[in-house]
Amino acid sequence: MTAATTTVQAPAGHARTRALPLAVVALYGAAGLLTAAGLGSTLWHGLAEPRVALAFGVLVAVGELARWGALPGEREPAPLAAAGALGYALLGENAGQETTHGVLQTVAVVLAATLAGAAPHVARGHGPTPDQLVRRVLTAGFAAVCFQPLYNSGELREHVGAGPGHALLLLVLLVLTALCDAVLAALMVRARTRHPFGPLLRDELRALLHIGSAVCATGAVIALGVAVAGLWALPVFCVPLLLTQLSFRRYAAVRATYAQTIASLARATEIAGYTRHGHARRVADLSRAVGRELGLSGPELTVLEYAALMHDIGQLSLVDPVPEGATALLPVAEQRRIALLGGAVVRQTGVPAAVAMVVERQADPYREQPLPARIIRAVNAYDDLAGESASAGGPLAALERLRLGTGHDYQPEVVESLARVLSRGGPAAGGAG
Repeated sequence: MTAATTTVQAPAGHARTRALPLAVVALYGAAGLLTAAGLGSTLWHGLAEPRVALAFGVLVAVGELARWGALPGEREPAPLAAAGALGYALLGENAGQETTHGVLQTVAVVLAATLAGAAPHVARGHGPTPDQLVRRVLTAGFAAVCFQPLYNSGELREHVGAGPGHALLLLVLLVLTALCDAVLAALMVRARTRHPFGPLLRDELRALLHIGSAVCATGAVIALGVAVAGLWALPVFCVPLLLTQLSFRRYAAVRATYAQTIASLARATEIAGYTRHGHARRVADLSRAVGRELGLSGPELTVLEYAALMHDIGQLSLVDPVPEGATALLPVAEQRRIALLGGAVVRQTGVPAAVAMVVERQADPYREQPLPARIIRAVNAYDDLAGESASAGGPLAALERLRLGTGHDYQPEVVESLARVLSRGGPAAGGAG
């Protein structure tokens, strides 16, 4: 089911239909309706407790401004803004005085502050994506819906009280909100890529154990601190999260540098003329897509990507280069020799042993291989054959030759997953060198 379709050219040479997924349309529609209701209600009735709204709005805006230096792929590039939004959604008192801002004003203030803080980044082309804005609106709305009606009706104080029970309830609601956000993020990626939902959700939940837990804890502390100490508690309780954000960003920068080093090492075979230009990167990107299709996630995908980048490093030991680096066309014994040489080189680079093991076993019979090695074996062969057969059927001919080899050389499930990724216009392989 789709909302709109357009025809584009797939890498495999076939026209395909790219659609705006129905799940994404539904989530955008829900966020749009909630936003319209929030803005309309706030404009009509005016701001309740303007000082509180302004203070939390400034906090969210500052949090968005603090996304300066965010690295590509960060799950939550503005954790302070997310924590401020959650704190406002779960705020019941300000210095002992009850608040009455409610659900709709929460959504309106969070969205307006997010857009205000993101404006400089949008001007530079690095602002939050529409998906991130939708998630911010829906998660803030979810938290507010769970808390504000109960608190404003008095049922919360009657059944839970204002002591430890109230703090525990806030933590439970924040955990539920974090789970809601993880499900929304996984649904959006699933709808756009059609990767299996389970591994995507595992990745999102794994990310919650890092910066996500800091966001939830800070949101709860902000709500409790303001309830007791007033708005002066906001800057005090935000400092730890800012320091945590800085630490995570430095760690992510180290990881990115590490990945760039591996990618640079993988290009040694291209620079030396042993493989076609872009071969290692094509195999890595396509292997990662096939791995997701087969249910791999998190660290498994990282090992797969690193091994795919370095799968041809053993060719540097050859006196005579393989024509165009197409190892899939060599005898099996020669493929294994190159794979073992590559594994020996990888073990000297400080890369995890699991990566070296996958490189060493990529030429074994597929029934004896771990899944990452099976994936790299099939994808590498596809890229080699697609380049070698460009004048005689190209990618389609290469895929058919892989299917003919599923009896011994390639796992049928891996080949079919590769075919599905390519049919959806996944990362292209077989590019000219």
